[in-house]
Amino acid sequence: MYYFFRGLSLIQTKGLKRFVLIPLSINLVLFSLAFYVLLQQVNAMVAAVQHYLPSWLHWLEYLLIPLGVMTLVIGLAYSFTMVANFIAAPFNGLLSEKVEAHLTGKTPPTVGSTGFIKDIPRMLGREWQKLLYALPRAIILFVLFLFLPLVGPVLWFLFTSWLLAIQYVDYPYDNHKIDFATMRQQLRNQPGNSFAFGITVNIACMIPLFNLFVMPIAVCGATAMWVDKLAAQNDPALKAPGAKAYSRLDKYC
Repeated sequence: MYYFFRGLSLIQTKGLKRFVLIPLSINLVLFSLAFYVLLQQVNAMVAAVQHYLPSWLHWLEYLLIPLGVMTLVIGLAYSFTMVANFIAAPFNGLLSEKVEAHLTGKTPPTVGSTGFIKDIPRMLGREWQKLLYALPRAIILFVLFLFLPLVGPVLWFLFTSWLLAIQYVDYPYDNHKIDFATMRQQLRNQPGNSFAFGITVNIACMIPLFNLFVMPIAVCGATAMWVDKLAAQNDPALKAPGAKAYSRLDKYC
C-alpha cells in the first residue's frame, strides 16, 4: 500500500509533472466521453421504466437515477481502466522510465521522437499479452461471481486486484525488455506486496473523480516498487543506490 501513496507523492515531483500530464489527459478525455454517452443511456432506461409505472410511482425516478449513476461509475472503474491503459501504454512506459531515472539517479538513454514511435508497437503488443492473459480467467471468475453469492465477489475482487498489479508493475519490466512470464512469476514470488498494491489501486479506482488520477499514480508507485524490491532480482546493477536490503520476512509485510 505504501507504494501507491508513494506514487501520489511522485506525480507532484518537479520534472515528472509534464510526463504525468499526457496519461492524465487521456484518462480525463476518455472517461468524460464514456460517462456522457452512458449517462444518456441511463436516462433513456429510466424514462422507459417510468413509462410502464403507474403515475403514483413516478417518484422512483429520484432513486433510479442516482442508482444508475453509481452503477455507471463502478462499471467504468473496471472496463474504462482497461481501455485507457491500452491507449496510454506508450506514455505510461515513458512516465515509468522517467520515474526510475528520478529514483535511481541514472540518466536513461536519450530517446528522440523516432525512438519513441518505434517502441509503440512493442508496448501495444505487451498490452495484448495482458489482455489475452486476463480474458479467459475473467470469464471463468465472472461466472463464479454470478453463481456464488459470497465467494464469487471476493474472488473477483482479488482477481481484478492481481490484474491491476500486473498492469502497472509491467511498465518498468517492459522498459527493461523483461518478458511477461518472468514478470508474473516474480510478482507471484511476492504475493503480499503484489496484492497489497493491487488491492489499493482497485479501491482507488472505485472512488469517483479520484479514479481519474489513478493511472499516473499507479505507474509511479509501481515503478518505485520495481526500484526497491524487484529490479535487483533481474540485475544487481539495477538496484537503486542506497536501497534497503529486504529480508524474507519483509515480503510478507
